[in-house]
Amino acid sequence: MMPTADSGAAASGRSLELARVLLVESDVASRLTLQTLLEACGYSVEVAASAAEAVGKLDDGIYELVLAETEMGSPEAGRGVLAYARRKEYKPATAMIRKQRDGSIREDRKKSGRRMLVETEDVTTFLGQVAELISLRATRRSERALRLTASN
Repeated sequence: MMPTADSGAAASGRSLELARVLLVESDVASRLTLQTLLEACGYSVEVAASAAEAVGKLDDGIYELVLAETEMGSPEAGRGVLAYARRKEYKPATAMIRKQRDGSIREDRKKSGRRMLVETEDVTTFLGQVAELISLRATRRSERALRLTASN
């Protein structure tokens, strides 16, 4: 998704919004830290503290990326939020976030066969992974639109 801004936003000094992100994180300190970091990079971030709140926001809004923590309430809660997001017609990019660096992230990636976990310990890596997920989603969306146009 290309950055968007109206002439009023540029004149008032507001930053560009690169993409809408739904951050699902139950820990207040982590949620505020990640939200501040993402917003400082130009993303429009909405937050949810629980799976139920996230589902409500997914029903009311459209997001380019949904990030859910791995340890939210129960092990299935975060996965459930992402599964619900993937069923949305607009197909947002989805990823689990994990805060610990204990080596198991690489093992989880190998087991899943998908790049669905993003690490939050290294800010540069985290932001790179977020940008890559959003870019991949935009590319797939464009390809899907081109295929639909070509078939009509």
